[in-house]
Amino acid sequence: MHFCKKISTILVGSAVLFCACSGKSNSLSENKTAESVEMQKAATVKFNSDSAYVRVADQVAMGPRVPGSEANAKLGRYIVDHLKKYGTDTVLIQRTNATVAGKSTPITNIMGRFGADRHKRVILLAHYDTRPIADEDPDVSKRNQPIDGANDGASGTGVLLEVARTIGRQMPDSIGVDILFVDAEDSGDSGDDESWCIGTKEWVKQMPYKIGLKPRFGILLDMVGGRNAVFHREYFSEQAARSINDKVWSAAAVAGFRSRFPNEIGIPVVDDHVPLIKAGIPTIDIIENRNPVTGYFNPTWHTHADNLSNIDKETLGVVGQVVVNTLYNEK
Repeated sequence: MHFCKKISTILVGSAVLFCACSGKSNSLSENKTAESVEMQKAATVKFNSDSAYVRVADQVAMGPRVPGSEANAKLGRYIVDHLKKYGTDTVLIQRTNATVAGKSTPITNIMGRFGADRHKRVILLAHYDTRPIADEDPDVSKRNQPIDGANDGASGTGVLLEVARTIGRQMPDSIGVDILFVDAEDSGDSGDDESWCIGTKEWVKQMPYKIGLKPRFGILLDMVGGRNAVFHREYFSEQAARSINDKVWSAAAVAGFRSRFPNEIGIPVVDDHVPLIKAGIPTIDIIENRNPVTGYFNPTWHTHADNLSNIDKETLGVVGQVVVNTLYNEK
């Protein structure tokens, strides 16, 4: 993912969304607060943060999961095996070659479908690849080395694998859930917004949905494991899918997580939700995007400090529970 440093244009249907930012935003949401949405019930289904943490640790132990690497392929097999173990109806695998960091690279997107026969659907997604360079590391001599990606990659994937396990044990009452793991998100060039989210751009070209049966909405998880992380409403999400932000931030409020999900706008982030928005699926990005130290992402972003020692099990649990509450309240 990449935060907007210049005037950016994102087309959503016939609408054009503009942003101008310097990496910080102090604007507050002018629409109704999350608490003003019809209050949801606290879900009785519990998310297991210990299990999510193990899934994160397993990924980090594989080494950097750079697109085209053996570690990346190993993680792909791990995801498929766990989705099957958790009882998904179908595992769809999309393999293709795409230009990643300037060269043709094999990439693999993986989607598990739960309740595949249900027309009412929600899609969850996260990227599982990791950054091939540590371009933000304070040690210049280490900037060309790949990172562990414990937060940036493994955290979202770990939470969604645990969500899959939860759904496999108890399906939501009335919706089907697709869980998508995308490759080649994080090999972009900071000066080129189009070089990010390559896997998701490939996936939307061949979405497995018939006309009129796209998911109602999507939720992207990215960098959801930072210590004491706080999740502001990402700017593009608010512009394109405000009602979904309202739904999710209401679920957080009911669960007692207002301090972790403040009803305030964060920065615009070029991330995997943008291709889905363009494809007609209103999608939000749960991402730490207004850190008090940096003004944007977690201080470990794109550095070698993005390792397991900086993963907060409590943060994984908060985000996982909010997602679970949202799913099990959907009618």
